[in-house]
Amino acid sequence: MDEPYYRPDLARVHHEGFSFHAEEVAPGILSILEPVRASEGLVVEFGCGSGLLTRELVAAGHRVLATDASPAMLALARETAPGAEAFELVALPRDPVPPADAIVGVGHPINYLLSLDAIHEALGAMADALRPGGILAFDVCDLAYGAARSEARSMSWVRDDWTLVTQTSLPQPDRFVRQMAIFSRNPDGTWRRDDERHDNVLVDTTTIAPLLAAHGVEAEIRPAFGEEKLPTGLDAVVGHKRG
Repeated sequence: MDEPYYRPDLARVHHEGFSFHAEEVAPGILSILEPVRASEGLVVEFGCGSGLLTRELVAAGHRVLATDASPAMLALARETAPGAEAFELVALPRDPVPPADAIVGVGHPINYLLSLDAIHEALGAMADALRPGGILAFDVCDLAYGAARSEARSMSWVRDDWTLVTQTSLPQPDRFVRQMAIFSRNPDGTWRRDDERHDNVLVDTTTIAPLLAAHGVEAEIRPAFGEEKLPTGLDAVVGHKRG
């Protein structure tokens, strides 16, 4: 895409207003990744966003290579998790996935790809990038995600320095759309506006395990990574690369 999702204003809004998901899933993911931490393996995080989960991984003692397709998000991640080993601009499935002992991603970054074929290609690339015995853990929006939010609705979040107004729709059973207006306060007190449209491709999650198995990863779909409660239609995928 010419202009990536999460330009600077929305990246900041997401960082300041929506940190709860990374915080809630972190304990479960850290438990799953404990063998990788113990062996000092490398964790590659895709769709790291502003570095909220990255920070948790680094604090737990992991070696982390954080990647994202948004330059604005990566800039925030460098500030949020300066202890990560590196940060790289990676847009799946176009860019290669670095070899890893674990690959993780939360906030359903795989659903932001432009088509189901692109999602399948990215899943195969991640599975191929895992070293023997490696761990794959990410969340994904399934078809129930859209069905539970099928009626278009408007929501708003207001802070001192920004306001986010979002309208959602489901134009097709496997497409969930967010139309967003972001209002941010300038240093002189005036306001500026930016607009982003995010199209999410929803996935039949029963197809994921067979696809990953063809690339040597035995995976299962779970209701959560640990004890957290994920929103309706958001599933956890956890897999292990055969040794």
